[in-house]
Amino acid sequence: MKQYSAKNILNIAIAGHSGSGKTSLAEAMIYMCGGSDRLGKVSDGNTICDFDAEEIKRKTSVQPCIAPIEWKGKKINLIDAPGLFDFEGGLYEAVRAADSVLITVSGKSGVSVGTEKAVKAAEKRGLTKIFFVNGLCDESARFYRVFESLKSSFGPSVCPVVVPYIVDGQADCYVNLLEYKAYKYVDGKVTAVPIPDMGDRLEGLRTAICEAVAETSDEMFEKYFSGEEFTPEEIIVGVSQGVKNGSISPVFCGDALLTYGVEQLLNGLNWLAPAAADKAGEIAVDTDGEPVELSVNDDAAAAAIVFKTIADPFVGKLSYFKVVSGKIGPDTQLVNMRTGTVEKISKVMTAKGKKLEDAPYIGAGDIGAVAKLSSANSGDTLCSPVRKVTLEATAYPQPSLSMAIAPKNKGEEDKVAQGIARLAEEDPTIRFETNNETHQMVISGLGEQHLDVIVSKLKAKYGVDVVLSKPKVAYRETIRKSVKVQGRYKKQTGGHGQFGDVWIEFSPCESESMEFEERVVGGAVPKGFFPAVEKGLRDSIVKGPLAGYPVVGLKAVLYDGSYHPVDSSEMSFKTAASLAYKDGMPKANPVLLEPVGTLKAVVPSDNMGDIMGEITKRRGRVMGMNPAEDNMQEIEAEVPQAEMSDFSTFIRQATQGRGYFTFKFERYEEAPQMIAQKVIADAAE
Repeated sequence: MKQYSAKNILNIAIAGHSGSGKTSLAEAMIYMCGGSDRLGKVSDGNTICDFDAEEIKRKTSVQPCIAPIEWKGKKINLIDAPGLFDFEGGLYEAVRAADSVLITVSGKSGVSVGTEKAVKAAEKRGLTKIFFVNGLCDESARFYRVFESLKSSFGPSVCPVVVPYIVDGQADCYVNLLEYKAYKYVDGKVTAVPIPDMGDRLEGLRTAICEAVAETSDEMFEKYFSGEEFTPEEIIVGVSQGVKNGSISPVFCGDALLTYGVEQLLNGLNWLAPAAADKAGEIAVDTDGEPVELSVNDDAAAAAIVFKTIADPFVGKLSYFKVVSGKIGPDTQLVNMRTGTVEKISKVMTAKGKKLEDAPYIGAGDIGAVAKLSSANSGDTLCSPVRKVTLEATAYPQPSLSMAIAPKNKGEEDKVAQGIARLAEEDPTIRFETNNETHQMVISGLGEQHLDVIVSKLKAKYGVDVVLSKPKVAYRETIRKSVKVQGRYKKQTGGHGQFGDVWIEFSPCESESMEFEERVVGGAVPKGFFPAVEKGLRDSIVKGPLAGYPVVGLKAVLYDGSYHPVDSSEMSFKTAASLAYKDGMPKANPVLLEPVGTLKAVVPSDNMGDIMGEITKRRGRVMGMNPAEDNMQEIEAEVPQAEMSDFSTFIRQATQGRGYFTFKFERYEEAPQMIAQKVIADAAE
């Protein structure tokens, strides 16, 4: 593919609800542009964009894919984003590299949660939004119903550009309101036909476009309201200005599987979508924390954002980047601003699905890939040493579902940890830790399918089979009353014996562990043995008397005892202290403590009742409610950690994926009797 300047490069993320046809639309666009000699189909597992083994197996996208195409003098970098919420991190990566977002909408189901998420992601980045209503050749598709739902959901900026003319349920004729021409599709070929008689509907749509154009300038406003007709060129220019400044969100339509309407979409993108050069340039931060505006200019000092990483055990790490300023080619030296590492680029490539092709350089506004950057991760800034700046990193959603993960074969724990570490390099929505209390490895992700893909990749890429299970809860134990007990250890063998004798008072206190004091008088226990007594107790509180969990909130006072001038030793007093602990703790009314955390759940107002009811069922206490953005409400509650393991699944189902939450540990509280009995019984098995 030849080199293009920023004024002729369009970076377009394709986003939308799962199943709305994002990958199918990308494949149709690639095919129409001559980028492939066949039309790939998701159902056949032969698409350019869904090339990963997991995507082929699941017939859905799990990561963003880059596919550049050429259309009438423009290079269009398509970035096909996942639609499933479990892979939402891929949407944010795609949007980070894009200048426009092409949002696919099902012609049957219309606006869905994935549509809303795509719009929200575009608006957060200030990107142009373009809609494509897909699947109109299905008899149950209803374009005009979907169009009205787009307007009601996203406001008057939604503007029709291409609309179908449907006869006998067949959506094979499309009217382009910009050109004011109609095109009919027959046997895979498109021909221009006279404008069909659509009655008042067509005129109403045409009027909507003219009104939108009239708002783009004073000159257009005066011309329109003086009764003059706009020329097709004026309409295209006016809509293009509105699209670029965000006042217009154009709507195209068609059927990606049959390529209907795709050519008109490509033409529309060339006319309307902002080129990389149209962007004013990103604002970076220099080493002093001061803002720096970067120009989209090949001759400037280089600065690029790594927006996607793929870690392959055979090929190595592959970093996808967007050049914000300057150009990057072989022998370019770049600084990773996160690590300070200087990376020397050996070669740069363009990516088309899994196919990589060497390029002389990647210019400002363009997207490329580079292999084996040891220090680079997603979100890193790579820049010239002569101008050190940091670009805004990708904002990823926080993982919400945690599971314990263990190898099926003992001894492969290191392989699991190493494999997950590599997968986390390419997917920052993965979290992994080893819980030293429960002795479990715990992995966190965005949902059940996300974790399932991780399990599959561990086996396919790193050769390790694992199983997932519900993670254990790190309970605690404490006491509720004071007791005084003796610990006496006496053992006589040949030679010196062992003798230690202590009296210890155990009582409750406010402590995250144990407080130790001594009040021995008269030398009943020599001072030299005090540390041994404390050591014996601290070793003992690792396991409580009820279920073997660590003891907290315990005060131990050594107040009396006795010793033998020959047989007493540190070991004997350490043992005596542990005997006192074992005897005294069961008598001190021990109780089980469970971890409680603060839940902050952001949900639609309509779901408030269901969510609060569920929190109560999970033994939670609602502490308050606050308004949030987009007609959402934030519920703040305190909930036992043991009740949170499947809350992410519930909130997704209850809110159709709109809701999300955070959960943060706060403190330990006494567990109800029934809960404690079950935990104790489980520990005894």
